[in-house]
Amino acid sequence: MTEAKQGAGSQTLSRGLTALEVLAEADAPLSIAELAARLGLHRSITYRIVRTLEDHGLVVRGANGELELGARLAALARNVSRDLQSTALPELTVLANELGMTAFLATLDGEDSVVTLASVEPRQATAAVAQRPGSRHPITDGAPGRAILRQLRGEETSYETSHDEVIPGLSSIAVPLAVPGQHPAALAVVYLTGPADISAIGARLAQAAQVIRAELHP
Repeated sequence: MTEAKQGAGSQTLSRGLTALEVLAEADAPLSIAELAARLGLHRSITYRIVRTLEDHGLVVRGANGELELGARLAALARNVSRDLQSTALPELTVLANELGMTAFLATLDGEDSVVTLASVEPRQATAAVAQRPGSRHPITDGAPGRAILRQLRGEETSYETSHDEVIPGLSSIAVPLAVPGQHPAALAVVYLTGPADISAIGARLAQAAQVIRAELHP
């Protein structure tokens, strides 16, 4: 690679990282024009940078087209929804060990996807299900996605269930986790499909979600 190409590549990367920093420090979502002004770049150059960041899930656009950080950053450096993750982790640990199921936190990623931010597997279980942070699936598939979808629509729900949808042989139970200032999220467990007291698990998840909301928004 020539020196000129190396310089161009470094400049593009630097601009992309700076764009992420600007969005992270902004008090509210920014338009393309506002981001371009803060970067000191032409709007067309800024648009190309944004498109690349969108392709990688690092930036998302709201309904009005304004830009904000995407939840995919959580899978890279755990900087997105950091307070939500750190607050949820103790509750996830208690849920996993109490229910003997993998407990996880999922959040909206873009407009039509859900990404796992954090998960905890039970300490003692004959067969624990892995739910890796960064795993992603359509919002219409699985209990966490539907719990978030109902939250976006303003519909009330106690809990959502799914069986053999995202991964054959696995079931999930999820409740919405709405916290002001955070992306729409869901608290959930995943387990090998089989007998389970779904209503009791749903109630326990709702209790944990209430604890997390109270700690983040007293």
